[in-house]
Amino acid sequence: MVTKPAYTKKELEDLRGRLLEERRELESQLATIEESSFATSQSDLSGEVSFDEENADAGTFTFERERDLSIENNVRDLLGKIDRALERMDEGTYGICVRCGKPIEKARLKALPYVDLCIKDAQAQARR
Repeated sequence: MVTKPAYTKKELEDLRGRLLEERRELESQLATIEESSFATSQSDLSGEVSFDEENADAGTFTFERERDLSIENNVRDLLGKIDRALERMDEGTYGICVRCGKPIEKARLKALPYVDLCIKDAQAQARR
């Protein structure tokens, strides 16, 4: 059973504005990460090191590269969640839990405007 979200037009406009602002910030972060990746030499990307480089330097670079890739993946994941939230707004299903069809708590959406599960279903998913 899907119910109608109990959000006013103003609340939805405010949430859309927050989502769009967060999307712009994430796109900026992603561009910065990608620029720094392209600025890195091919030998650095492949992990090739010369004989005179310290192993610690290579290890540090590898750690930093893995960290950057992890951050990049997290940013892309959040961008996807934001895009899906904006699509749900356009479809009129924003604020409805995709699992149980009940309204998502307003406080939850205010804190995380891109979520698609109510607290109960998010907790159930986290336990799995």
